[in-house]
Amino acid sequence: MVILKTSRELSKMREAGRISANALKLAGKAVEPGVSTLEIDRIVRKYIEEQGAKPSFLGYGGFPGSACISINDEVVHGIPSKKRILKSGDIVSVDVGAFYGGFHGDNAWTYACGDISDEAQKLIDATRESLFEGIKQAVAGNRLGDIGSAIQGYVEARSYSVVRDYVGHGVGAKLHEDPSVPNFGTPGRGVRLLPGMTIAIEPMINMGTHKVRVLDDDWTAVTADGKLSAHFEHTVAVTADGPVILTMPD
Repeated sequence: MVILKTSRELSKMREAGRISANALKLAGKAVEPGVSTLEIDRIVRKYIEEQGAKPSFLGYGGFPGSACISINDEVVHGIPSKKRILKSGDIVSVDVGAFYGGFHGDNAWTYACGDISDEAQKLIDATRESLFEGIKQAVAGNRLGDIGSAIQGYVEARSYSVVRDYVGHGVGAKLHEDPSVPNFGTPGRGVRLLPGMTIAIEPMINMGTHKVRVLDDDWTAVTADGKLSAHFEHTVAVTADGPVILTMPD
């Protein structure tokens, strides 16, 4: 069931989103050669808890970290570890959620660590821009297929592929609510978008095949062919005045 939010609830979600976005921004600043993913995770958790919020991911389904930190061919759900040390040339996807005032904010960004290849930068740029192409379609009266089609069309025109096994989702009092928000689809198909809907739009885009596999830790999803993947996400409200990004940092 899709839960529509009131203007008061959207205001609370904006605050949760702000905390989540600020935590993500701090994580991005910490992405440097020689830094462990556990150090980044601690920065995220410390900031979120200092704001009186809770990390949405910590303990969620048994996940051990406050952020999902995925490197290079890791698509999503990378577990922070003191053994995972970043090196120049890595691309690092950080996914962060914060629970505050009864609501979640959820966002992700892919960062360059040191000097990265032109190929990697182009993948990051295309994935980021596909997110905003999708957000443009988050308009009352449109359908979910309009969002997915916009993302899919943008990246496939640049010879990248859209992950099928993981999709965006509704977000609110629960971290994952209805509806599912695929990053692929057909215009004019799917659930109709209504004012008050809040969705996490999150393209996960691969340089090679769209296929993924999950590692033995039962969390980390990697590309099936070992090629790079990038991930960007915003929590977005559908309003009568157009889409509003709720995960905006200070």
